[in-house]
Formats: sequence, structure tokens, C-alpha cells
Amino acid sequence: MARAMLEYTKTVLKKVSFDAKLFCKEVKKAVSSLLPEEIEELKLWLQQFINDKPELHVSLIYLKA
Repeated sequence: MARAMLEYTKTVLKKVSFDAKLFCKEVKKAVSSLLPEEIEELKLWLQQFINDKPELHVSLIYLKA
């Protein structure tokens, strides 16, 4: 089930990627609800996903903690 939450989070992030503010809000929410190893996987996925979307790079600050 935990894996499903990570996949759901990725789906939501893809859908809200048009709005940087909303995207950051969803990243913050994901960090508070995912397990530590899932957060690491999300971090890797995010770095790849936002590579060509500079307006979303600010969302990485929520993963630094």
C-alpha cells in the first residue's frame, strides 16, 4: 500500500506541474506523508521530472531537510 501512495503522489505532481505554487504545496504534503525511503525515491524522480522545468526547481527545498 505504501508503494501506491508514492505512485499516487507522482500522479498528482504531474497533474499540478502547471502551477509552481501548487506543485510546491503538494511536494510539502508528500514529504509529510511518505516514508523516509519513499521520500528518497521521490527526490530522485523529482530531480528527473523537473530537469527541464526551471520554475519548479524551488520545490526541491522541501526535500533538503
